[in-house]
Amino acid sequence: MRLAMTRAVALTGLEGTVVDVECHISPGLPAFGIGGLPDAACAQAPDRVRSAAMSAEVPLPPHRIVVNLSPASLPKRGTSFDLGIAVAVLAAGRQIPAELVRGVVHIGELGLDGRVRPVNGVLPAVFAAQRAGARCVVVPAANAGEAALVDGIVVHAVTDLAGLIGAYRAAERTGELPASQARPPVVEAEAPRRIDLSDVTGQHEARAALEVAAAGGHHLLLNGPPGSGKTMLAERLVTVLPPLSRQAALEVASVASLVGGVQPGRELDTTPPFVAPHHSASVAAIVGGGGGAIRPGAISRAHQGVLFLDEAAEFKSSALQALRQPLESGEVEIARARLTVRYPARFQLVMAANPCPCGQGQGKGLQCSCSPTQRRMYAQRLSGPLTDRVDLQVEVPPMTKAGLSAQPGESSADVGYRVAQARGAQAERWFAHGWSINREVPGSALRRPPFRLPASVTSDLDRALDLHVLTLRGYDRALRVAWSVSDLRGRPSPDRDEVGFALAMRRAEGVAA
Repeated sequence: MRLAMTRAVALTGLEGTVVDVECHISPGLPAFGIGGLPDAACAQAPDRVRSAAMSAEVPLPPHRIVVNLSPASLPKRGTSFDLGIAVAVLAAGRQIPAELVRGVVHIGELGLDGRVRPVNGVLPAVFAAQRAGARCVVVPAANAGEAALVDGIVVHAVTDLAGLIGAYRAAERTGELPASQARPPVVEAEAPRRIDLSDVTGQHEARAALEVAAAGGHHLLLNGPPGSGKTMLAERLVTVLPPLSRQAALEVASVASLVGGVQPGRELDTTPPFVAPHHSASVAAIVGGGGGAIRPGAISRAHQGVLFLDEAAEFKSSALQALRQPLESGEVEIARARLTVRYPARFQLVMAANPCPCGQGQGKGLQCSCSPTQRRMYAQRLSGPLTDRVDLQVEVPPMTKAGLSAQPGESSADVGYRVAQARGAQAERWFAHGWSINREVPGSALRRPPFRLPASVTSDLDRALDLHVLTLRGYDRALRVAWSVSDLRGRPSPDRDEVGFALAMRRAEGVAA
């Protein structure tokens, strides 16, 4: 009887659990079984491991082999357990030192020729291993870049099973596997076309709203006819947002790792993500889920960045309504019969919509062919509970000759400097309370001392609330926008003009007047 153990990681969303991979080899007819709730892909590992071992010229013993993935009550999904299973079997078969592999975490898929292939989710898996106290992790060479982003753990990259066996045999003298290159060389990618806010001609009000949205992290709705510049504005929002902190960038990279979005050999990207799903996307594509493994949706891939819904009124109503809870909580919870998965979803929502089905229902000289009923039904596709959660709602008029001949607007660098200054003021003001930007501040905190504004400043907002033009949620969101405008102007607190601007951006101009 021979027994050996090593370790792997089972992922449930972004949360990882270190799994003990136990192997027992006993006399009997040749057999290879896996226990511990493996899914179909994991249950097929014996065939891959056996062929990979033969390719590495270390065939498995012709005995009864039983592998248990403990805790056995936790579902195991995917092919990332292949490498751990192979190492446990080889250690039990005395091909590699059993004591050396006991504390090492192995992640990777095996090919029939012995190659170690990359898998998704390596970054959150290595984070889980580090939190569990593991000192060394073995990953595919193609995943070494993202694994190296985790501090405090030795990363050993392998390209094939034979190389790993040789490394273990050589490490028997030193007592541990050597670390691979800590930071792989950065691969120079083809530079994408540089976009800048100065590309947008005219549309001063929409540009101002975009700047306020960037300063406070506010949600934005751009409503206007086709060709007015809504998409151009939305795409340039990330060019004026501050770069992500290392912690935020690691959260973004962890989500991207689950869907294979981390490029090998690249440094940590601190640019806020920009995700723009097609209007035909399903609820699962937007929120997350799926038939087998529960994958993150567009709102989680946009975490710490921008989610842009172009032609928002064309999205399925169920997909739009599913956004309401994540907009408030900053995370999405996907429940299934046997498990619940949580993904981060603290994103900035930007929607662009036409005024009517034909798109020509706004501005003088535009010939709208829609009936009043069609226009009303089209507007109702964006429900009140959803738009009530959107802080800034801006009409983007069609372009005119005067606007076309206007001087170019400010560049992203100039606007981004003011946004960074405003965010710095917010971080200083809210630091003691645990918030960083105005969007995160609860309305109750803004309606109580010391941040409560005088009644003379909020009189227009109070009137709108009394007339039921604003809900209490809308009232609080308008206060947050007013604070962002004040921060952009370098003022310690908003005045009535800034509160009026915030109210006007919620289509309450008549009440403000």
